[in-house]
Order: sequence, then structure tokens, then C-alpha cells
Amino acid sequence: MNSINLLGRLVKDPEIKVTPSEKMVCTFTLAVERPFAKKETDFINIVAWGKTAEVVGNYVQKGQRLLVEGRLQIRNYVAKDGNKRYVTEVVANSVEFIEKKEHEEKQSSMESMGQTFDDAESIPF
Repeated sequence: MNSINLLGRLVKDPEIKVTPSEKMVCTFTLAVERPFAKKETDFINIVAWGKTAEVVGNYVQKGQRLLVEGRLQIRNYVAKDGNKRYVTEVVANSVEFIEKKEHEEKQSSMESMGQTFDDAESIPF
């Protein structure tokens, strides 16, 4: 069985590309803290395809927490210099947004502060 679950923060905004065969692919990196180590973090490359790629690319930004479920993939290729290179990455089956985008949170908190302020003004003393 090849299954992996990761909870981490997005290191930078995701990159979306369309392959020559018109498939959408999104790549991003998660910073995942090790639970039993002091301040150790792994940076794990994630690849999402199709609808998952589209959603992640359009609705996720740097710093957000994500839960990624997928499978580990190790592939190789020959680089331009002729050397064989290996890539280890997680191919995402599903991505769950753990937090809202930062600007949405700020807007939401400003709105709630405005509502609280408005309610305080209506108190007759």
C-alpha cells in the first residue's frame, strides 16, 4: 500500500501549468513539522492533477495550512548534462483547506469588529 497524509503550510504560491496534452498540473511545496523532533521541518514537493490542480492553483496561497492525501512517487530522468536524476514527490489525490486565505480572515475579522462597534454605538448610555 502506498498512501501518505501530510499536514503542513504552503511554502510559496502554487504553480499551475497545462501539459501539451491539455492536462492541468499544479506543483507546490508543503513545510511539514516533525512531531517528535525539536523544530525540524521537512519540505515536501506535491503534484496535483486535473480538478484538484485547478482548485489548489486558484484558491490557495503561501502560508495556508493544507491536509494532503496522496501517494509517494519516485521517478527519474536524464538531465541535460547526461546524469540520471531522481525526484521524490507526493501525488495528491485530495487536498483539504485547513484555513481560509489570510485576506479573507482579515476581511471577516474587520467585518465582525465593525458589527461589534455598531452594536456598541446603539447602547443608550
